[in-house]
Amino acid sequence: MKMKISHLFLIIGVLVSVLFLDSCLDNDTDSSTLFPNALVTVKHATDNTVFLQLDNKTTLFPINLKSSPFGTKEVRALVNYEEVKDPSKEYSRAVRVNWIDSIRTKQMAPNLGAKNKEVYGGDPVEIINDWVTIAEDGYLTLRFRTEWGYQRATHNVNLVSTGNPENPYEVEFLHNANGDSGERVGDGLVAFKLDQLPNTNGKPVKLRLKWKSYNGEKSIEFDYNGATSKPTISPIAATRGQIPIQ
Repeated sequence: MKMKISHLFLIIGVLVSVLFLDSCLDNDTDSSTLFPNALVTVKHATDNTVFLQLDNKTTLFPINLKSSPFGTKEVRALVNYEEVKDPSKEYSRAVRVNWIDSIRTKQMAPNLGAKNKEVYGGDPVEIINDWVTIAEDGYLTLRFRTEWGYQRATHNVNLVSTGNPENPYEVEFLHNANGDSGERVGDGLVAFKLDQLPNTNGKPVKLRLKWKSYNGEKSIEFDYNGATSKPTISPIAATRGQIPIQ
């Protein structure tokens, strides 16, 4: 259940590589289309219609996406879109997608108790307070920062439940640098599906995230509600994403 991260960096707000869709950009010089203006989940309805879940309550119908660029898989993604006046069907809004790029999306790792750090790593990492660090739509999406070397080493990150009997919504972010030396700093982006946590039954709860930082143990709480307002959706799996990952 490891995530292998190639020796590349994701700097939020500077998207060097994005997936441009055919006939999506009417004006190549329009700077407003260069950067993401939303974080979404790419989903499919039971009739295979692709749609974007913007938050727990809002769905977007992309008029220029006849199929998902990511196949039948459900992924978190950065997107640049604009609202249009076309019919939105059963969705909240109709939009035109200028570009969309997936984020590495994966399941939580099994809680191995005392062996968690041995198996998943205990190297320091920082969680960045950013608009893409958020718990929504059944996912925890995190922008993280760590030190990277020049030896093309693989970094592994995972999210596990702590098994805290007093708080079933407590999770821990674990990082294994695999001996990579800290010679420069870079950021990554990853999303974890939270369906292994107890159902919130439509009620908001406090999701507590723990991690080992460069200054010791840290934690933060997110407002989390596992319920979403959406059309009937086919079950779909996770895939690789924004950071080039094997």
